[in-house]
Amino acid sequence: MPTPSKQPFCTSSIIGTGSYMPEKILTNEDLSKFVDTSDEWITSRTGIKARRIAADDQATSDLASEAARRAMAAAGVTPEEINLIVVATVTPDMFFPSTACFVQKKIGASNAVCFDISAACSGFLYALQVARHFINTGNRTTALVIGAEKLSSLINWQDRNTCVLFGDGAGAVVIRRAEEGSDAPGRVLSTVMGSDGNLTDLLKVPGGASACPITPENVLSRPNTIHMEGRETFKHAVTRMCQASEQALEMAGLTKADIAMVIPHQANARIITAIADRLGVPPEKTFINLDQYGNTSAATIPVALDEAHRQGKIKRGDIVLLVAFGGGFTWASSVVKW
Repeated sequence: MPTPSKQPFCTSSIIGTGSYMPEKILTNEDLSKFVDTSDEWITSRTGIKARRIAADDQATSDLASEAARRAMAAAGVTPEEINLIVVATVTPDMFFPSTACFVQKKIGASNAVCFDISAACSGFLYALQVARHFINTGNRTTALVIGAEKLSSLINWQDRNTCVLFGDGAGAVVIRRAEEGSDAPGRVLSTVMGSDGNLTDLLKVPGGASACPITPENVLSRPNTIHMEGRETFKHAVTRMCQASEQALEMAGLTKADIAMVIPHQANARIITAIADRLGVPPEKTFINLDQYGNTSAATIPVALDEAHRQGKIKRGDIVLLVAFGGGFTWASSVVKW
């Protein structure tokens, strides 16, 4: 895998974070009442103890909008100051309009350009990089970058291999142009992204779109739910996330020894442990909230980043490594100087 060239000085900084998790908690014990599983089986294989489930009348844009409001409050910006909204999601409110447009309406960001990105669990870091480009070229000045999912809408609750993994939630950051040469907090120093379309069959929702519309003939097979080859996904996730992390550090002119905190995609405790071991990062420098929320796809990293910040786990000047892997396959890593 070739190493991308060193990126120019980044003029974008994260100036506020926010997250929102639905109120309903679905524990492993709750799942065991209607699925052939147990708390011990789920915990030992995934590290997950519970997950949040959105209410029937909550759409992805509702989760995203609340996270956005909290990020804007933390950043001290008004809706009118936001001139770009990028939402990363694989569970949009509708095929169109974009979920970002629904968020724009709900938060009153009348001056924003809005669109969605679909890169599965890597989506937030993809969206962050896209927003950085808009800001670094001077096209936009203040952006909302959101990862939001209502994965409960894609779950087959009879499939114990997938239904135990996923949950709902949203996280957001506000990023803004920083003066050239400044040492503004929250600077995104580098981002690496990658994809391998040859592996599309390993993690997917095969039905419900143009390739396989839902019909009376196929509806009972539930093609519009998550299908995953877990073992192969695990193997590729660890390899690609480690490669991306090392490349992002190199592009930022840093080494593994500079890392103060790793915030990985919260998919599986075994994946997180394998990545930390390969990077030589001790447990106290690896942020994990997987046990509380499960895998919320594009929302995992912004939610974890917000919680790490609010809990004081990262402080000014810390080097924070963000890394994700998702269906596509896609992967990405960003280095942030907090």
